[in-house]
Amino acid sequence: MSVKVIKPGLLTTVQDLGRPGYFHLGIPMGGAMDRLALRAGNMLVGNDEDAAALEAVFMGPELAFEADAVVAVTGAEMPIFVDDEEQQGWTAFEIKAGQVLSFGFLKSGARAYIAISGGIDTPPALGSRSTYAIGALGGVNGRAIAAEDVLPLGQAGTSKTGATVPPELRRGPGSPAELRVLPGLYWHRITEAAQEHFFEDDWTVAPEADRMGYRFRNGRPLEFVEREQPFGAGSDPSNIVDGCYPYGSVQVPGGTEPIVLHRDAVSGGGYFMIGTVISADMDLIGQLQPHVPVKFVKVDMDTALDARHERAAQIDAMRAALR
Repeated sequence: MSVKVIKPGLLTTVQDLGRPGYFHLGIPMGGAMDRLALRAGNMLVGNDEDAAALEAVFMGPELAFEADAVVAVTGAEMPIFVDDEEQQGWTAFEIKAGQVLSFGFLKSGARAYIAISGGIDTPPALGSRSTYAIGALGGVNGRAIAAEDVLPLGQAGTSKTGATVPPELRRGPGSPAELRVLPGLYWHRITEAAQEHFFEDDWTVAPEADRMGYRFRNGRPLEFVEREQPFGAGSDPSNIVDGCYPYGSVQVPGGTEPIVLHRDAVSGGGYFMIGTVISADMDLIGQLQPHVPVKFVKVDMDTALDARHERAAQIDAMRAALR
């Protein structure tokens, strides 16, 4: 069983839940930018939740199916068509051999996930099929899909066409999107006024937004506390002696435009981190388009842990609804 790529879309890659365990070697976990949407798609078509699917950015691909399959499209909202018949998002539908899956123009969000019964069965690399293009790992020869590619499918499980994720369980960013941030080890490096301004200001997503990280602009520049330049650190006040970067860490080179590091980000470097976006909100970043408004919200560890429990409960509710 396989699917042939007629048109690849703008940037469509094979993604699963990533390859944990290699960050200390400089290889990021990677995987879907919106993990909740990927899990939901796989649940709908009867796959394991970590099965590989397609992540399409801003524009969907055109795919010809060589065998019958069940498909679900989650995440970003864009019209979905099987031949000329429109289908519903976040809902399992059937495609017959010889039919073509295509998409209209993006309406909201940034990344759509195309889950297919059996999952994309490209060869795994370091335990994952996720595409890490910088390292040429996973997916189709370590790159985005291209026209004429043939994507193999695994053995399909049991699925039910018409199954749908209830709207209240489909989480997406609001407007403005609110990203909760836990201040970090270098919070003391900026003045109290700068600490307040960071959370008061209205930020927007910059065009430089991809799998490595999202840049934000239009807030006030940060003011740094005076210091003596440490040995081994750069001369700019935002420089530190090289440190490790956790997922979601917010670095601010030069104190001007924050960058939130995401799935394919580097594991360390010489810029200070103002804090970290909590894990429960990382999926939201993957659905942000350039130029949309964003507010950073200060939280403490208890709030971050409560949010993680709430997200786990949401996934459990989704499993129960689709069981």
